[in-house]
Amino acid sequence: MKNKTKTIIKIILFFLILLLVVAGGVVAYLFIADIESVPPEEIKKRIEITEETYEGRKVFSLTPKEKETESTVIFYLHGGSYVAEASREHWYFLADLVEDTKATIIMPDYPLTPKYNYKDVFAMIEPLYEEIIAQENTENFIVMGDSAGGGMALALCEKLGEEGKQKPDKLILISPWLDVRLENKAIDAVEEKDKQLNREALKVAGISYAGKDGMESFLVNPILGNPETLKDISITIFTGTYDILNPDVHTWLEKVGNTLQIDLKEYEGATHIWLLDRSENKTEQAEEAYQALLESIGE
Repeated sequence: MKNKTKTIIKIILFFLILLLVVAGGVVAYLFIADIESVPPEEIKKRIEITEETYEGRKVFSLTPKEKETESTVIFYLHGGSYVAEASREHWYFLADLVEDTKATIIMPDYPLTPKYNYKDVFAMIEPLYEEIIAQENTENFIVMGDSAGGGMALALCEKLGEEGKQKPDKLILISPWLDVRLENKAIDAVEEKDKQLNREALKVAGISYAGKDGMESFLVNPILGNPETLKDISITIFTGTYDILNPDVHTWLEKVGNTLQIDLKEYEGATHIWLLDRSENKTEQAEEAYQALLESIGE
């Protein structure tokens, strides 16, 4: 819960910075430095973490301590409303995945808004993905992401399909953010139940991520993408009904129809990225969803 509050605070701070930019020009951007993810020391004791640099950003590779990895490779895109780095919550969740699946997880520390936008992000993650899938000897290559990273993961696969490039075997989305405009009228009814996400703050982050010309692009709003580009990918979506991003999942599913192989795992009353909570206070519902995720990875 602390990590979610931290992300909301960062969005609010970003909003204040945006006001400064409007009022005082680009000088305000001088106060915005590159933010980088840092794995907690206790996580390094549990799993192997190596760091490399790609396009000026870190790329983390997470593997089991015992070196006995499975053929599964997960290309993971973390959430954070496009403004925040991978949180402690992410690191503990990913460490559990590595230990429980013996998979290799590769997580790019992609550029963050407001300093960067979607063009900068895809200039990093698409060629990185192509290098990884060409180099890794795997029978089970998965693209996975949560929240903003879930939307990014879907957009990446749509782009790969559109360009005729090799796609992953599976796409797993956790509470994905599919439309940064957040104009779906069904959100109104969910908003009062969602105690974690702030709709207006998210919109500000989405505007910055889209830049001057991205709001109508499927790379920013994958809900606009062509479903045909995702054929031959097994897709699993985890979503909770107390999440303001949930209605756009249903809107996208209606658009897709029977075109794709989609396994929707919807949990009544579940909040945003609830299954990432690996703390001692994790709920039975979070553990149930986590076990379903392990099954989706191993299938």
